[in-house]
Amino acid sequence: MKILTVVGARPQFIKAAVVSRTIRKHHKEVIVHTGQHYDYNMSEVFFKELDIPKPDYNLGISGGTHGKMTGEMLIAIEEVLIKETPDAVLVYGDTNSTMAGALTAVKLHIPVIHVEAGNRLGTLNNPEEVNRIVTDHVAYLILCFTESAIYFLKKEGISENSFVVGDPMYDAFLYYSNKVKDSVPEKLIALDGSKIEMPAEFYYMTCH
Repeated sequence: MKILTVVGARPQFIKAAVVSRTIRKHHKEVIVHTGQHYDYNMSEVFFKELDIPKPDYNLGISGGTHGKMTGEMLIAIEEVLIKETPDAVLVYGDTNSTMAGALTAVKLHIPVIHVEAGNRLGTLNNPEEVNRIVTDHVAYLILCFTESAIYFLKKEGISENSFVVGDPMYDAFLYYSNKVKDSVPEKLIALDGSKIEMPAEFYYMTCH
């Protein structure tokens, strides 16, 4: 079976690091990098440090409006799909790359596998929400991380081919933690170069 995987953003690279390793034990995989994240620290470093197979195609598409970016991805991904004729297209998450890969595949009657499906915020003001909904509704195989995702899919009437499979981010954490075997906590440095003393208990937040 030939599976064409579409990635384009940092979280997708990390998920692909563990999923691609499993896919390639039993199937042929073609990786398409849309170029949505292109900076070295947002893209190439992950392929190097996580031993992700080098993309077979890098479309180099980034920047511009949502419409411009998604439109260019649709055109470029279609050309690759027609050339490669995969048995299925696998997409991750909720980026423009995700939706472009799913839409292109379904228009060509290629089954779509959506990993990290079913997440909902409940507002179309969020562009990723639009990508999630569209991708889930055209997907043939809907793979969720949590039971709550199945709940949302049931409300939308598309839970028939939905399954809770767990989070490959956690699989990546387990795999690379064991590989590095680093039991010494990293030293945290502030922007001015000074050492940060961490308390025994703290809250952790990421914001972007």
